[in-house]
Amino acid sequence: MKVLFVSLNFAPELTATGKFTGEMAGWFAGRGHSVDAIAGLPHYPEWRVRKDYRRRGFRRDSSSGVSVMRVAHTVPRPNSVSAVGRIMMETTFSIASLFWWSSVLLRPRKYDVVIAVCPPMQDAVMPWLYGLIRRVPWVVHIQDFQVDAAMRLRMLRVGVLGRLLYAIENFLLTRASRVSTITPAMLKRAVEKGCDPERTWLVPNWADVSGVVPGPRQNAFRRELNLTDDQILVLYAGGMGVKQGLEVVVQVAARLRDDKRLRFAMVGTGADRSCLEAMAAASGVDNLQFLSVQPAERLSEMLAAGDIHLVIQRAEAADLVMPSKLANILAAGRPALATASPGTALHDILHGYDCGVTVEPENVDELAHALLDMAADHSARRRMGVNARAYAEKYLSRDAILGRFEEQLFDLLKEGSRA
Repeated sequence: MKVLFVSLNFAPELTATGKFTGEMAGWFAGRGHSVDAIAGLPHYPEWRVRKDYRRRGFRRDSSSGVSVMRVAHTVPRPNSVSAVGRIMMETTFSIASLFWWSSVLLRPRKYDVVIAVCPPMQDAVMPWLYGLIRRVPWVVHIQDFQVDAAMRLRMLRVGVLGRLLYAIENFLLTRASRVSTITPAMLKRAVEKGCDPERTWLVPNWADVSGVVPGPRQNAFRRELNLTDDQILVLYAGGMGVKQGLEVVVQVAARLRDDKRLRFAMVGTGADRSCLEAMAAASGVDNLQFLSVQPAERLSEMLAAGDIHLVIQRAEAADLVMPSKLANILAAGRPALATASPGTALHDILHGYDCGVTVEPENVDELAHALLDMAADHSARRRMGVNARAYAEKYLSRDAILGRFEEQLFDLLKEGSRA
C-alpha cells in the first residue's frame, strides 16, 4: 500500500498522539508499505518546538522509514495554553500544510489510503478533499474527542465557535470511509455523533511489550531519588495539562507528608507544570519531586522503580480521552491507582483484570485512602502487577493491534476496487 498519514503531532515526540502516530506509520513502513506523512513540528508536551526544528520552515525528514513533510505552525506559550491558542496552532498547521497538499493533489500516482489522526479534527479536512478528488478511501483515527473535552472542561463555551467546531466534526466523521478510535466507549461516542457502526474500527493504543518489561524495583532511578528499600514510590509520569486535574496529586502528597514511607514523584512537563510546582511550594510539600521527561531508553527502568502508578484525569474527560500512559504501566507489570468512574474504559480494565484500583475523579479523600491501602498491602500490589503484565501481553501487543488494522485497510481497498 501507498499510505499518507496526516497528523499535527508526530515522531520524535515521545508521548501521546505524536508517539503513537509515529510508531504506527513506522510499523507500516517496516512492513514494506510506502509511507509518507504530513506532520507538524515536534513541540509536545513541552509546548516548545525542539531546537533542531526551529527556524527551519518547511522541510523533509525521515523517521523509521517514513518520509515526513514538516509544516511550520504557531505553538502557544507553555504558561498560557488556551483553547484559542490551540485552535490558532491547529489552523496555522492546516493552512500551512497546503504547501505540501498542492503537490500531493497533483502527483500522477495517488495514495491508496489516507489516514487523518485527530485531534485536531482539522487534520481531516484535506484528506476528505483528497478522497473526493482522487477517489481513494480515507480514515479518521481519533485519539481523543477534543471538542467534547474542551466543552466539558470549560476550556471552550458552546457559542458560535463551539457549534461551528461540532458541525465540522460531524461533517467529517460522517463522510470518512472509516472511523477508528482507541476504546469501545469512544467508538460508542463516534456512533452517537452519526457514524455508521459498520464503518467504525477499534484500534487500541499499544504497549512496547518487548521493550518495556518488568524489572528490578531497586534500580538507578530509585537511587537517584535517594529512596530506601522500605519507601513506597508513588509515581505520576505523563503530560501535565488541564484535562488531567493533577492538583489532587499535590493535595494528597501534602495530606500524607507525615507518612515517611511514601514518596511522590511527578515526571513530565506540560502547560500546568509551573502551576503545580508553585502549588507544591506554597503548601510546603517536601515529599514530592518534579522531574523532567526521561529519555526513552530509561522508560522501563523508571516504570519499574514505581510501586504505585497514578493515572489521573478529570471526571469531565472520562472516555473522551484514554490516558496513553496506562499501556506502558501495564507492560511494566506495575499496579495503577486511577481516578475513573464505573462504566469508563479505564475502570473496566483495571477492575475487570485486577490490575489496579480506581477512585472517583477529583476526590482527594478517596485517593488518599486508596493510596494508604495499596501501600500497606505488598501482596496485592504484586498480584496486580502480575495481572497487569499478563493483560499487556494478551491485548496490547503492537504487532497484533496494527496487524488487524492492516488487514482492515486491505479489506477497505478491496471493497473500493469492487465499487
